[in-house]
Amino acid sequence: MRTDERGLAYGGGWLDRANGLRGDPDRVRAVLADPGSVLLPFWQDRCLVSAGRAPLRLMAADSAALLAAADETVFLGLDAGAAVFAVDLSGRPEATALELTGAVAAVDVRALVGGLTAAEAAVQAYGKGMLHWHRGQRWCGSCGAVTQPRDGGHTRSCTAPGCGRLFFPRIEPAVIVLVEAPGEPGRCLLARHRGAPEGSWSTLAGFVELGESLEDAVRRELAEEAGVTVTGVAYQGSQAWPFPAGLMVGFRATAAGTEVRVDGDEVVDARWFTRAELRDRVAAGHPLGRVDSIDRHLLGSWLHQAG
Repeated sequence: MRTDERGLAYGGGWLDRANGLRGDPDRVRAVLADPGSVLLPFWQDRCLVSAGRAPLRLMAADSAALLAAADETVFLGLDAGAAVFAVDLSGRPEATALELTGAVAAVDVRALVGGLTAAEAAVQAYGKGMLHWHRGQRWCGSCGAVTQPRDGGHTRSCTAPGCGRLFFPRIEPAVIVLVEAPGEPGRCLLARHRGAPEGSWSTLAGFVELGESLEDAVRRELAEEAGVTVTGVAYQGSQAWPFPAGLMVGFRATAAGTEVRVDGDEVVDARWFTRAELRDRVAAGHPLGRVDSIDRHLLGSWLHQAG
C-alpha cells in the first residue's frame, strides 16, 4: 500500500491488481479457496461494517456460507501476497446480508471515509465500483443475451452464439476547476449549484463529452455554466471517484474577465471570493469542500498561496 502524495481520498492505496493472475480462471479459483484470502462484503453499494463502523475484512476460511450466497465475487488484487475479493450480497435482504457477515450495518463509504486510512478508502471504493458495474451489465447491449463474468470479474462476455461481445468496466471522466480572476486582488470563482444547501459554494465541474479533450471540457463547462471564458488551463491532479465510475480530473484556469452569467439550470449563482473571504468562511465553520473530494485540495492549495 502507499499514501497518495496529495492526501486525496480513494487514491491513497494500491493493491497489486495482478493482471496476469486474474486472466487465469484456475488460479483465481485457487486463491479464492485459500483460507488466507480476504473478503470485503457489500450490500447494494454499501460497505458492511462492524460495531466500530470499520468495513469488514473477512477471511475466506470462515466464509463458505457468504461465498455461497454471493451474487458476484470479484478479484481485486493482492495485498502483501493475500488475495482480496469484493463480495456482493445485494440480491439478499439486508438482514440476511448482516447475519451472513456478522455486520451491524450497511454504510456508504463516503460516510466512513473520515475514519479510514487512504488505503482502506481506496480499496473499499474500488470494490464498490466493480460490483456496481456488474449489476448493471448483466445483459449484452448488442443482442440482449445474458453476460457472464470472466477474468476474475474484470470482464463480462455475452453468452449468445455468434455474438460473444466483451464488456469492460467503464470510467466516466469529469473535470473540476479552480478558476482565478485576472489581476489583483486574487480571487477564485465559486458557484452555488441547484439543490445545494443555502450558503454552500463549490468549484465548477462537469463530465467530459465524447470527442473532447480534458482542456476542451474545462473551457466548455465554464462557458456553459458561468458564462466565463478561461485561458491557461493547467492540470493539478486526479482522483478516483467510483460513485459509481467517475474519475475527477482537477485543473486551474484563469478567467479572461470577471463578468459572470450563470446558466440558471445547474448553477443558480456564482461569485468571486478573495482569500480573506474564504478564510472567514472557514473560521465560521464552512468547510472547503467535502472531506473526500479533490475540490478541497484545489481550494486549499489556492488559499494557502501568498496573497
